[in-house]
Amino acid sequence: MTRYDRQTVLPEVGAEGQRRLAAARVLVVGAGGLGSTVLPLLAGAGVGHLRIVDHDRVEEHNLHRQTLYEMADIGRPKAEVAAEALRRRNPEIAVSALIARLDPVLARAEVASADLVIDAADSFAVSYALSDVCEAQGKPLITASVSGRQGYAGGFCAGAPGLRALFPDLPMQAPDCAGGGVMGPAVAMLGALQAQMALSVLLGHRPPALGQMLRLDLASWHVSGFRFDTAPAPDDPGPEVLALSEIAADDLVVDLRKDTAAPDPAPGQRVVFLCRTGLRAWRAARALQAAGHARVAIVGDGE
Repeated sequence: MTRYDRQTVLPEVGAEGQRRLAAARVLVVGAGGLGSTVLPLLAGAGVGHLRIVDHDRVEEHNLHRQTLYEMADIGRPKAEVAAEALRRRNPEIAVSALIARLDPVLARAEVASADLVIDAADSFAVSYALSDVCEAQGKPLITASVSGRQGYAGGFCAGAPGLRALFPDLPMQAPDCAGGGVMGPAVAMLGALQAQMALSVLLGHRPPALGQMLRLDLASWHVSGFRFDTAPAPDDPGPEVLALSEIAADDLVVDLRKDTAAPDPAPGQRVVFLCRTGLRAWRAARALQAAGHARVAIVGDGE
């Protein structure tokens, strides 16, 4: 028997499917709660090349849901620890780690060498930046979001609509794990859905995971889904997502982490809003657009 027998016996996988997985290059952005489930499942399935991008370090409050890590890992970079764990689990695959915060500039470079991208980050700015880059480069994107006991997973780009088509605007309120809390099993279930959708795309299963949304609500024990293959691109796609390095000298920068004063831009001047996840920046940019100022952008800096 071999490592993958219980998988290759499936007619929709087989030896040819296993070869496709072994040749695949998957970029996983985020090695936190979602990534802690996605990564071992992809490694276990024999995805041949895994690239992990995460800037964060393991903290004790991560351990209830980020099951890749142990007490001994506290203080170490998550990407590094995750890569070591995956190599131990499956020495047949190649795993590389980049300890960095993903921004649109880095996204363009990293996505270019990937066959598929998984968004397991906790940042609106990262999600929209990845979707924009994947749409431009024709790469499939599997993204998920979870809060409390509910969340969603969906397949975007590479022939399917991008994230902005389904979510042309962000919610007025969206607590993160620190502010709103989250249940570990809910995170793991969404991460498992991401892994299954990714494998489905790599294996060419039908119906396709791209253009599919799955919603999970463990508060009401309800699972639902819908297809969005024909969702049109929004007339107003919303603010551009920038990297810090893309801010120009003549931009008016409003740092919402420190400064809440209303901006007073010159006519035609680009206004760039900064915040941690991109949510407050997005709302501020939208408000300025509604007031008649067209040139706005956001940066989710994470700090």
